Amino acid sequence: MTGNTYLNALIGAVATVLLSFTGISPVLGGATAGYLEGGETSDGLRVGAISGAIASLPALGLLFLILFLIPVAPEPGVVIGGGVLLLGIVALVFGYVVALSAIGGVIGAYAKREL
Repeated sequence: MTGNTYLNALIGAVATVLLSFTGISPVLGGATAGYLEGGETSDGLRVGAISGAIASLPALGLLFLILFLIPVAPEPGVVIGGGVLLLGIVALVFGYVVALSAIGGVIGAYAKREL
């Protein structure tokens, strides 16, 4: 891990957020981070995953905010069920972004090595 790993991951996360209008922004952001990191495939995988985790923080924050704003219903089962459903969505979003960013990181590291 180089001293710039977290900086490269942060740049990749910013690229992910800025390119969010595309359907593949986590891959593009991870590829950016992986390209900047260079090195072996494992380095690209690591920096891409870190980039995805950083990029997913705004979405996680928004989903947790919604979770805490769920109105209290007369039935506690409704509140608990809604909370569990929302936490499942949070986990899926986080996994989606981190996995695609890690794949992008591998692609970026490979591109840097081969080009």
